[in-house]
Amino acid sequence: MTTQLAVTAVEESTYAVTAAFKDEDGTAITPQTILWTLTDKLGTVINLRENISVVPATSITIVLTGDDLATSTVGRTRVITILATYNSDYGTLLKLKGAATFDIENLVAVS
Repeated sequence: MTTQLAVTAVEESTYAVTAAFKDEDGTAITPQTILWTLTDKLGTVINLRENISVVPATSITIVLTGDDLATSTVGRTRVITILATYNSDYGTLLKLKGAATFDIENLVAVS
């Protein structure tokens, strides 16, 4: 499931995305593993941000800055994809996947 984030990032500035994790019953969980990847809408990895490991917690904040938010000829939309595994009554190391998209405001002059 992809979520469109309401807040627009500013080109080459700083942008924070918070993700919270829930199991199949909607109960907050701490995953066993968490990885995230930043791409454009065509799936091209941005700024080497692929399979970045995060210390597991019930919620995490991904901070993007500088070249993570540079605009290109491909467009100004970015996708953060999160892959996690968790344990529940249904099994161990179950997969949890999600994505969020956001747009970048293109500034006239960026130095």
